[in-house]
Amino acid sequence: MSGGRRTAERGRPHRRTPLDTAPRPDAPVIWHDVECAGYHVDLPLWRALAEEAAGPVLDLGCGTGRVGLDLSMRGYDVTGLDSEPALVRAMNARARKRRLPARAHVGDARSYALGRRFGLAIAPMQVAQLLGGPDGRRAMLASARRHLARGGLVAIALADPFEGLPAEQGLPPLPDVEEHEGWVFQSTPVTLRAEAGATAIDRLHQIVSPTGELSEEVVTVRLDAVAPEELEDAGSELGLRPLERRSVPATDDYVGSVVVVLEAM
Repeated sequence: MSGGRRTAERGRPHRRTPLDTAPRPDAPVIWHDVECAGYHVDLPLWRALAEEAAGPVLDLGCGTGRVGLDLSMRGYDVTGLDSEPALVRAMNARARKRRLPARAHVGDARSYALGRRFGLAIAPMQVAQLLGGPDGRRAMLASARRHLARGGLVAIALADPFEGLPAEQGLPPLPDVEEHEGWVFQSTPVTLRAEAGATAIDRLHQIVSPTGELSEEVVTVRLDAVAPEELEDAGSELGLRPLERRSVPATDDYVGSVVVVLEAM
C-alpha cells in the first residue's frame, strides 16, 4: 500500500467528467505504474533469493516488469506471468527496448503450464492475497510446485495494511502521481477498512487531461488476511518444506511484508 510522492497541479480549473470517458486504452498499464513502479524496497530481497537459487526465475503477478526486469538486467533468466494481457504486453515491450531476454506470458497464478522448471518462483507485493481465498492460494502453491526443480524455492510476500497503524488513524491523503503524454494520473488512498477475512482499500483514481478536464472514480482492492502459517502448512502438504521467513521493511510510504519461503522436496 503506497503513499504519495507529489500532487497534480494544472494551474486552471478542472471540468469533471466520468472516468470511463477518458480515451486511455493503456490505462491498466499506467495505473499499475502509478501505484507500483515506485516501490523499490523489496528488490534487494528478490535479488538475494535469485542469487541463492539455482536455475531460472518465475515472476508471478509480474505486472509491467518491476521485479522481473530488474532481475533480468542482473543476468537472471526470468519468465513473467500475469493475468492482465496489457501488463504482459508492456513487460515484453520494455524487455525488448532494453534488449533483455525476459519474457512474460498471460496466465493465472492458480493454473498455468509453462513447460519448464524453475529454481525460484516469486510472488511479490500482495499477489497471494488476491487469489480468492484459501483454495486459490493452495492452487497457486500447487502450480508453483509443479514448475519447481528439486530444491527450488517459492517465495511469497504477505502484507498487513493495518500493521503499525493506530486504530484511530485513517489513511493519509498522499497520492501516487504520474504524468504521461500530457495526461496526469493520480491515485489517492482514501479509506482502509477491515472486512470479513480481508482488508479493503479504497482509492480515488483521477485523470487530468491535457486540456484540464478532470475525470475520477473510486476503486476498491480487497486483500485477503493471510497468516504465514497457512501457506507453510499448505505447502508442506504439497511437498514444499518451509524455510526461514524473510521480511521487507516498512517505509514512510509503504507497509512492510513478511516473505514465506518454501523449498521443493
